[in-house]
Parts: sequence; C-alpha cells; structure tokens
Amino acid sequence: MAGVDGLLRAYERFARLPWDPGLAGPQKVWFALYNPLAERRLRCRLSAFALATTGAGHGWRELDLAKLFPRWMGGHQYRDRYFRRPDALKTALDAFAIYVTNTVRSELQAPGVNQDTVIAISGLASLFGLMRFSGILKELESQIQGRLLVFFPGQRDGPNYRLLDARDGWNYHAIPITGEEGIFSC
Repeated sequence: MAGVDGLLRAYERFARLPWDPGLAGPQKVWFALYNPLAERRLRCRLSAFALATTGAGHGWRELDLAKLFPRWMGGHQYRDRYFRRPDALKTALDAFAIYVTNTVRSELQAPGVNQDTVIAISGLASLFGLMRFSGILKELESQIQGRLLVFFPGQRDGPNYRLLDARDGWNYHAIPITGEEGIFSC
C-alpha cells in the first residue's frame, strides 16, 4: 500500500472526474485506503485533500469521528459508573451507535450540502471495538447527496474491507481509492 502522498495524488485525479448524479447510495461512497500506521500522516494532510476537492470545483465538509466517543461519554449521565466498571458500558453502546449515526446524518443534511459536496469522514479507527461503521453506512447511504469520502485505515480484497487489518471485514460496494498507481475505479 502506497503512502499518503500517493493517496492524495490518486484522490486529486479522482475528484476531477465527472460525477454522475444518478448513482445509487453505495456508489457515492469513496473509501480512501491507507496503511493504519500512516494515521497521523494522513490527519496532517487532510487540508490538502480539502484543497484538492475545492480545486476540482466541489464543496468540502469534514467530520472527525475520533471526537465523538469522548463527547458522547462526557455528556452521559452514567459516565462515572462506566469508568468504574467498563464492562457495564456494553449496554450503552447501542445508544452510542445511534449518536454516531445521527451525527453523520446531520453532516449529510447540513445547510449548503448538495450533489456537489464531499463529506469527508476521518477518525474511523476510533470506533474499533465499540461499533461497526458498516451499519451506519447501510442506514445512511440513501441520504448521500454528493460523495461520502471515508478515510479507511485498512485494506481491501475485492469488495471486502478490513478496518485496521484486524476484522474479518465486510462486503461493501464503495469505490476504492488507493495510493497505488492506477488503482481506483469509477
């Protein structure tokens, strides 16, 4: 898997391709695949992805999922109990999944978002062990107006994606973008 600079170059080319507004939800999802060890490098370069997007004539909105669990937990009425007994948190994780889903939905429906907007999702690794992002995608894919760019720290084997190279993965029909020359499809 190539580095973040290769991914950025591939994304720049990809963002300039014509967009078909009649695509189904899963076809509007782009997975920018990178080595999980490059997470910090990728985060440092998110502004370059934003510039590539706006340079291609599209809007850009970014949502960092890494901020969601601390925000949710900080406002939870039972947070002190969960810190004392982390095993009790298992019962609340469905509520956290709903919180994440509603947060992503809010970005997809935010004022100014249209068929020409990229909603970029970073911090996906922060959900590992708490919930599966695949369920959120399934629930929200029909609400994607422009494109949903998911920065995906992991790998792909055909349509099977493995977050952090650790899970069995899930079969999803997102369009992969990698830093490897010539590997992306439209």
